[in-house]
Amino acid sequence: MSGPDMSKSTPAQRNKQLTHAELAATPEVHREQAVNALLRADDITAGYLPGINILEECNFYLDDGEIVGIIGPNGAGKSTLLKTLFGLIPVRVGAVSLRGENITSAKAHVLVTKGVGYVPQTLNVFPALTIEENLEMGIYLRPKKFNERFEFVSELFPLLAERRKVKAGALSGGERQMVAMGRALMMEPSVLLLDEPSAGLSPMFQDEVFIRIKKINATGVSVILVEQNARRCLQICDRGYVLDQGRNAYTDTGLNLANDPKIIELYLGTLAGSSEKK
Repeated sequence: MSGPDMSKSTPAQRNKQLTHAELAATPEVHREQAVNALLRADDITAGYLPGINILEECNFYLDDGEIVGIIGPNGAGKSTLLKTLFGLIPVRVGAVSLRGENITSAKAHVLVTKGVGYVPQTLNVFPALTIEENLEMGIYLRPKKFNERFEFVSELFPLLAERRKVKAGALSGGERQMVAMGRALMMEPSVLLLDEPSAGLSPMFQDEVFIRIKKINATGVSVILVEQNARRCLQICDRGYVLDQGRNAYTDTGLNLANDPKIIELYLGTLAGSSEKK
């Protein structure tokens, strides 16, 4: 059964029929809320192949000091949005800005120097290198600051200091994730992009990852977190976005999204099952 035909209604009439989370995801409210954002994306259209868009007029913003989660079904465009923010996928329409500066489709190495760190879901460590060498790769642009940053990262991840001479290929999945996050932090980012950091990990290591993300945020790093473990993601994030078919479907505080009956019915049950199968 299809929903009501809203094509002939006015914007004001349509907005009255939206829930709070749906209204917050509209372009009009996004523009109002994102005025002073640390990082923002406006009306982004992007994709991997010519003529095929994964993101369609997608909006997003991150305020200073926030953890913002991005959840949604498989194929919704979550990881694509993260890669687009980090310059790995070209923006076809729309704009991305950092502290008011236009960084649309800027190269990844340029964004790193501007304070943006990125941890991909897979292939996120150099297995033939030691932990210490992996961290050195993370700060190759500023090698003189290695000792200072290594001490900082080691306080967040003591294991990295204890096993600094161990090759990353000998580590467990959870330990590799710590190395990957540590390497991204070596350049002292103000924004950290994390693509499904708990994917494939045991429940114990999943909990550990989320604890570490909170600790990273407490040091002043703003975090954007893409997650299939939707319930756990919403528990730790200040705000969340639900993406569906490349568009914003809902946005609200993590707590409100986690307790929204409509989102529970449409997404959380399915996403929880998907996460458990990994």
